[in-house]
Amino acid sequence: MSVEQRRTDTSVEDAASGAGLADPWRLTQRAFDPARAARDETLFALANGTLGVRGALEEADSASDGTFLSSVFEQNPIHYHERFPGFTRSTDTRVPVAEGKHIRLRLGDAPLRLHEAEWLDFERTLDLAAGALVRRLRLKTAQGQTLEIRARRVVPLAERALLAIRFEVASIDYTGPLTLCSSIETGRQAMEQGDDPRIGVHGGKGLQVAEEQADADGARLTQRTHHSGVALICAQRHRLSPGVVPTAAHAGEGRVEQRFGATLTPGASVVIEKYVAYDDGNGQAADGVDAVLARALRDGFDGIADAHADAMHAFWQRAGLSVDGDPAAELALRFNLFHLLQSAGRDGINGTAAKGITGEGYEGHCFWDTEAFVLPVMAFTAPDVARAMLMYRYRTLDGARETARAMNHPRGALYPWRTIAGRECSAHYPSGSAAYHINAAIAYGIGLYLDASDDLDFLSEAGAEILFETARIWPQAGHFNPRLDGAFCIHEVTGPDEYTTLVNNNWYTNRMAQRHLQRAVDAWRRLSADRPDTLHALAARIGLDDEEVALWERAADAMYLPVDEALGIHPQDDDFLAKPRWPFPKREGAHRPLLLDYHPLTLYRHQVCKQADVVMAMVLAGDGVDLGTKCRDFDYYEAVTTHDSTLSAPVYGILASEVGQDEKAWHYFDASLRVDLDDLHGNTDHGVHMAAMAGSWLGLAQGFGGLRVAGGRLRFAPTLPNAWKGYGFNLRWRGCVLRVDVDARGVRYRLDEGELLAFAHAGSEVVLRPGREVILPLAVPSPPKAVFPRVCHALIFDLDGVLTDTAHTHYRAWKRLADEIGVPFDLQVNERLKGVDRMASLEIILERASRSYSADEKRALADTKNGYYVQEIASVGPQDLFDGVRDVLDAARVAGLKLGLASASRNAPALLQKLGIADCFDYIADAGRIVRAKPDPAIFLDVAAALGVPAHRCIGVEDAAAGIEAIHAAGMAAIGIGDARALRHADAVIPRIADFDLRTFVSN
Repeated sequence: MSVEQRRTDTSVEDAASGAGLADPWRLTQRAFDPARAARDETLFALANGTLGVRGALEEADSASDGTFLSSVFEQNPIHYHERFPGFTRSTDTRVPVAEGKHIRLRLGDAPLRLHEAEWLDFERTLDLAAGALVRRLRLKTAQGQTLEIRARRVVPLAERALLAIRFEVASIDYTGPLTLCSSIETGRQAMEQGDDPRIGVHGGKGLQVAEEQADADGARLTQRTHHSGVALICAQRHRLSPGVVPTAAHAGEGRVEQRFGATLTPGASVVIEKYVAYDDGNGQAADGVDAVLARALRDGFDGIADAHADAMHAFWQRAGLSVDGDPAAELALRFNLFHLLQSAGRDGINGTAAKGITGEGYEGHCFWDTEAFVLPVMAFTAPDVARAMLMYRYRTLDGARETARAMNHPRGALYPWRTIAGRECSAHYPSGSAAYHINAAIAYGIGLYLDASDDLDFLSEAGAEILFETARIWPQAGHFNPRLDGAFCIHEVTGPDEYTTLVNNNWYTNRMAQRHLQRAVDAWRRLSADRPDTLHALAARIGLDDEEVALWERAADAMYLPVDEALGIHPQDDDFLAKPRWPFPKREGAHRPLLLDYHPLTLYRHQVCKQADVVMAMVLAGDGVDLGTKCRDFDYYEAVTTHDSTLSAPVYGILASEVGQDEKAWHYFDASLRVDLDDLHGNTDHGVHMAAMAGSWLGLAQGFGGLRVAGGRLRFAPTLPNAWKGYGFNLRWRGCVLRVDVDARGVRYRLDEGELLAFAHAGSEVVLRPGREVILPLAVPSPPKAVFPRVCHALIFDLDGVLTDTAHTHYRAWKRLADEIGVPFDLQVNERLKGVDRMASLEIILERASRSYSADEKRALADTKNGYYVQEIASVGPQDLFDGVRDVLDAARVAGLKLGLASASRNAPALLQKLGIADCFDYIADAGRIVRAKPDPAIFLDVAAALGVPAHRCIGVEDAAAGIEAIHAAGMAAIGIGDARALRHADAVIPRIADFDLRTFVSN
């Protein structure tokens, strides 16, 4: 299955893609669309790890607007009709806090209502270099007055929770009084889920309000949750331009407001600087609202914005990236990295939620993808943030211990599947609490951070305790299986693929558990050597000894990690390969996850994956696995994966790069690059997709750059996508800053900071010293090929282009139809139809149609084309067989091989009769019964099953790239007929069927 990607019309422009606007540092919107307001509020949100402010307008109201503190949540009970021991009893839900951005306007006695005004000019820009939101709106009021509003906003990294706004109102032709109403407002509640479980579970009550105060100097209020025990203070103060004076203040009913008056004349403007501070009680004395606001008034907006811009400049200097020849991609990558930096937890107290601090999706919960996706990016670009992210896990370690006890583990810690404060918040244990691999993901994050930083203090203060307590779970979840010669097996768990749950020996889980146990053993030995006193105290406190550590090592060494002998792949679990494949037709139109329409049991009964699972293991822990197996894993699991999770595409793209599938690598990278900018999954309204954003950076560095960490050492194998002239990225590693630049001439490595850095490039050792650079050739991935001759019991042929040439016959029939309906069609488009069934071919042709066609109309067009084709083949006979076909078929028969035909043409049986070779085949696929066209492997699997031959004992013969892909996805060896460049992924390519020598390919 392929990634469904549909770029919708958008009012947000990449500044880089506009005519003459080659600035890949600015995301700009030049037309406001109320229907897309929620999405745009997400995209233009600002945050600093603690405070998140969505990008709505100061002078407007929006039902989807919101401001959030990562520490503020409400606790709601989970109601079950049938509740068993260990079931989660409550969930934490992120709730919006007091909204402080509003500055409403009144002209005389008339309030300015934007929906009644005529918008003459609008521009909103997210300045990634400075970390600021900049906006301009020129409008004409209902009364005919023209104003221009200019606003600039920052949420500085240097303060715990401060919003700073510079708001200017200029008169174009208005003369008269202006009132600016600056308020803090409450009353918004957490959004309800509706029918989409990806958004959240609970709405619930808004926060309680108390202690409302407002006067000429400032305003404040206090909020408290109903159940979770969280309280906060929100306060505001202002700096005013000359001529602006306080006129009134009001407090009550969950709202505090200060009003300021001025007189406007044409050409004149007034400015108000607004500072809003929040205190959630988690900071120091200097983080109290009075102290924060005093500093803000002292420094002013420009001072705050300049200091924040300096901090952003320092980040970009060490975490820079570039793309030569694609400024839109460069902007998208930078936009994604910007959101990662600003939403990642950086105080060691609060976590990094799946939607950042930009919305309420997933109720504000943290998942395993924090450590599997986001933390690696921070480890390579902002290691101090990566450390803080891990300290959040240390702070919630007691909650993980409680979860372990609830799951009947007498010792150790099991981190919850989804959480805010450390408690398990998942009510669906098959796809939630059963995902024990979250422990391994956190261990992976710790290991990567330690590799990148060598931070022994972190290991001794926090990392080792997390590793030890979480490692203790694996011997309790698994055992040494005497039926498998003592292999260590893990039972009743769920891997990354949430469409397959409660399985034995999920390969990803077993592999990551093995690495987790090895990390824990290494940490024990490291502390024994370097911090023995610390280790002794920790071991005594948690009751850990050498014998238990030895058990971890023994379990890691004996971990059950099988390879399916028939297919040469890693089985996702003990039963996955025995299930039938997903039988339902491929969906058309906008992407819609299967989980929204099918009962979970329907999904669980089939070979269908929501996201990368085994493929994820190959990316996170694939060292030591040969390239051929990785390639087979990729081919097989790609065919059964729906990519219904945004986590999937970047992982597939990274492995595609490694195994030499360059076109697919680009496709998957592109699918992850603009998940939020183009709202590809239809839920950016509820917040950005942090893991997908991280996946785009990982796709650049790990995919195209070939970045891996193995044995604590950096490795690179850079390649260059055809769509780019070049690219580059910075990387932080053990106090060094490495710059990697790639173009057609090769790879340039330069050490910008640090004393010495050693790493591997395409298998060769490189050592860099300060100020030095080295230029090396690009890596050239060479995908492994099946070995010939090989044991084979059946040959499965395509028809057109392999046994005979009806391509031009199809072309004439399609051309006749296209001309009749007025759709452009030529030989270039016809090339895309090779190996594609009739309906899919029609869809390709109709891409150029001037109107849309209904399903009934499409069926009628397909039938018409088929009628033309039948007329065309009326004169076909044995003389139209390619030279050598009869000899190949006869030789295969003599050798005892079974023969099958896997043609997408429904006319194939009739055509074989006309060609005089129908009796040579043991089975001819019924193309009308195959619901998924090539490159799906369904038709080749159908033929193999009908022949009674295992797929790995078949050889497929095709002339189209889609067919080669389908053969590989079926687990068969593939022989291409035709152009070796077009069929480069085939295991062998011959110019024509007459060159098929059975002895070359079959060894029976």
